[in-house]
Amino acid sequence: MQEGRLEEALRAARTALSSARQEAEDGGAPTQRLLTALEMVATVHRELGQVAEAEAALKEALEVGDQVSAPKRQMANLRTSLGTLLDFSQREADAVPLYEQAIADFEELEPPEMEVSAQLRNNLAMIYKGLGKFALAEQHYLRALEVLENTRGRRSESVAAVYNNLGSLYFTAGFADQAREMFQEGLDSRIRTLGPKHPDVAQSYCNLATVCHELGESSRALEYFEQSLQVLEANIKEEAASYEAVGEDYASLLEIEGDTRKAEAFRKRMKKVLALA
Repeated sequence: MQEGRLEEALRAARTALSSARQEAEDGGAPTQRLLTALEMVATVHRELGQVAEAEAALKEALEVGDQVSAPKRQMANLRTSLGTLLDFSQREADAVPLYEQAIADFEELEPPEMEVSAQLRNNLAMIYKGLGKFALAEQHYLRALEVLENTRGRRSESVAAVYNNLGSLYFTAGFADQAREMFQEGLDSRIRTLGPKHPDVAQSYCNLATVCHELGESSRALEYFEQSLQVLEANIKEEAASYEAVGEDYASLLEIEGDTRKAEAFRKRMKKVLALA
């Protein structure tokens, strides 16, 4: 796997799994070796993009783990792997109980692995938001934020990301004022952590522009759009698509405000910038 020879790695993992299965059959009970082999097979399948095969191996590994009383950390890692696999395969509802149990497992370890738990809470909150369960999403985001601020401090990209996600939740739920507060916290944290010209900073400016427009503060929204576009233009080779999307929103708002001349001038400039990119 380290050399990128994944097909060979899969053959080796399957050979190890076959041997472990035979050992388990001879002994009349599953073994830790069988669990380890299943975990490795699942890992290689995942690297190869073979989702169904990885899912089957992980599910069997969890069954074997229960039978051999595997360590809690190993079971938490298996649930995290399967939950993430399902989550990114658009089967978010199936991932929920796996994330929930993995969070409980990581927090019950001695010492508890709170940062890992916080990242899983962030993932889980995204799912709950998508399912329209806003109260549950808020609960997990706030807990993740508390843990990450305590362990990493406010000058952290992971903290900024949770603020951004929490702002998005409040905006979707119709609480624009709270959304602006969270987006502002995320922006401040990203500027301190990543510097003022990072593309993620542009995203934060764009979020603030959107919420200010929702609040009827059009002049402030235009200012934030302009700041976002400045950052994206400084990173135009990598951010051309984002620059165009934000630029269209900016031009549309100018037109809504009656400044069609400025909107037309910006679109001409945007076309030139994108052509150069």
